[in-house]
Amino acid sequence: MASTTDANLEKYFKYIDDNTTFLIDQLRDVVAIPSVSCDAKYRSEVIRMGEWIKTRLEGLGARVQMVHPGPQELQGQTVQLPPVVLGEYGTDPAKKTITIYGHYDVQPALKSDGWDTDPFTLVETEDGRLVGRGSTDDKGPVLGWILCLEAHQKLGIDIPVNLKFCFEGMEESGSIGLDAIIRDQADKWFKGTDYTCICDNYWLGTTKPCLTYGLRGNNYFFVEVSGPAADLHSGVFGGTVQEPLVALTRLMSTLVDIDGKILIPGIYDQVAETTQEENKTYEGLSFKNTDLIEDLKADCVIHDSDAETLKSRWRFPSLSLHGIEGAFYEAGSKTVIPAKVTGKFSIRTVPYMEIDTVNELTTKHLNAEFAKLNSKCTLKVSADKAGRWWYSSPNHPNFVAGARAIKRVFKTEPELTREGGSIPITLTFEEALKANVLLLPMGSANDGAHSTNEKVNKYNYIEGIKLFGAYWAEIANL
Repeated sequence: MASTTDANLEKYFKYIDDNTTFLIDQLRDVVAIPSVSCDAKYRSEVIRMGEWIKTRLEGLGARVQMVHPGPQELQGQTVQLPPVVLGEYGTDPAKKTITIYGHYDVQPALKSDGWDTDPFTLVETEDGRLVGRGSTDDKGPVLGWILCLEAHQKLGIDIPVNLKFCFEGMEESGSIGLDAIIRDQADKWFKGTDYTCICDNYWLGTTKPCLTYGLRGNNYFFVEVSGPAADLHSGVFGGTVQEPLVALTRLMSTLVDIDGKILIPGIYDQVAETTQEENKTYEGLSFKNTDLIEDLKADCVIHDSDAETLKSRWRFPSLSLHGIEGAFYEAGSKTVIPAKVTGKFSIRTVPYMEIDTVNELTTKHLNAEFAKLNSKCTLKVSADKAGRWWYSSPNHPNFVAGARAIKRVFKTEPELTREGGSIPITLTFEEALKANVLLLPMGSANDGAHSTNEKVNKYNYIEGIKLFGAYWAEIANL
């Protein structure tokens, strides 16, 4: 079995190397579809992207079902949510079954945002970058799975596992409707899933592949302070009324200090303590503060230690202030006193912080601090969407298979990492399908997802497609 696997993989790897132009042209085709999910005027393009995937999978002999989540109110109009594309290839009871998730929608992008080139025209640079919106997040990985399946077929290599695909078009806008679909289809379309794999994250650095076994959750808050019925002129009313923006900025300053410590009483009580064994996992990783400073183009990093920076990103909670709605923010000067302002902030949560407890502690703190101001304004605190943290074991067979696949392709052991961001659907898959989830990244740390000049390195894209095939083979050999 091992020799057959080795021969098939070598054959597969050679095909990928010999067909890089075709593989990049395929990525160029999908990047050209501006599937921006947060803007109503692009909704037809998001749906077109879903149809492209459906046609491509059906062309490879997969059974496909389009699940339509329903309508959505967006920017003052009713539009249809993009379809969730469910695909199935293979139903051999003797084979293990993998469910693969990805998303085909992207963040907004305009050349005027600061892009060097048209964001929806893939450009291959001389230094090996494939630049275009969605190239790394998440069209490159989604396409990679499809191209992996196609390559096996062209080579006459038996697919060593059964495949179930779940590709959505609303990830960048909150995955509206997906949770319900996954739970509804857990004993239907997804029945029999042994393992789940998500490729929607990145290497820790730029030189070494990784496997990800932990994500932070996210609680989002709005703090509304209101005063007069309408905006006021500061020359007439300044010094005569209590101003909502003054009260709000005082409140927001009580949430976190300059070095990132959350000031809400009791917020750290739920956080798991680090162990000596865990502390060792931060040693020898490729991450360096100096690289971070170079990427930021500014030395505003809080911690001197590389390990402490990673702990602050991965396994401790953080609180970030995001903005103030209702306050004057345009260029120039304006002497207005806003009648109502809304502060926005979020708390990234870690094991074993509970959503409800975080909401309760935060609301209690803000109400107590507001009372100290003796303000005649009114306060309203509301908790918006929340996603839970996720943590797995890197010793699980799914991770073992991923590590072996990385060793085959990259000739090195993977780094085992956690991430500071959130992919809430990870936990939904794990709970609904009762199957372990592996985060298997294709892109590198400096790809600039959500930013200008987003890219995936040609190296990561091509070797990533190889990795997907190796992962299937290693799952089959468990």
